[in-house]
Amino acid sequence: MLKTEIQQLLHEVEEQVVLQPHTFFVVGCSTSEIIGQKIGTAGVEEIAAELFEPLQQFARKHQLYLAFQGCEHINRALTIEREAMSMTKHYLEEVSVVPVRTAGGAMSAYAYRQFKNPVVVEHITAHAGIDIGQTLIGMHIKHVAVPVRTNIKKIGEAYLTVATTRPKLIGGERATYSIN
Repeated sequence: MLKTEIQQLLHEVEEQVVLQPHTFFVVGCSTSEIIGQKIGTAGVEEIAAELFEPLQQFARKHQLYLAFQGCEHINRALTIEREAMSMTKHYLEEVSVVPVRTAGGAMSAYAYRQFKNPVVVEHITAHAGIDIGQTLIGMHIKHVAVPVRTNIKKIGEAYLTVATTRPKLIGGERATYSIN
C-alpha cells in the first residue's frame, strides 16, 4: 500500500517538475507520522524499507542525489552517498554521526545502511524534495521554493508536502535600473 502511494506520488512529481540531473532531491520522512503517531515517537524501519526502493529507482532514473534528512536529534543532518559530495558545485561538510532509529529517524538510518558509501552532512541546497510528516525540509531547499500540488495528500497517515525550486525573479519589466 505505502509503496503504491509513493510510486504514484513520484509519478506525479515527474509530470510536474523539471528535475535537473546531478542535483539533490531531499526526503524528509517521519515513519511515526505514517502510522498515525506523533513525529519521533514510533519509528518503523520496515516502513522505511518499503519507501526506500521506489525513491532509489526514481533518483536513478533522473540522475538525482538522494538526501535523507535526519530528525532534530541530529540537527536535521542529511544522509547522502559520499560520491555526491564531490559531484556538486557546493562545498559540503561531513559531520560525525551515524543515524539510528532513535536519533536520526528510521528513514535516515535505513538509508545509511543501504547506501554504498554513506556520509552525513549538515547542510545541502536541494532543487526539489518531498516532506512526509511535516519534517521541515525547507531548511535544505534552495531559494525560491515552489509548492507542487499533487493528488496524493498523505502517505499513510502522514501529511505530504512536495517542493521544487525556481531561480529568483529579480527586476522585471517594471524594474528601474537608474535614478534618472
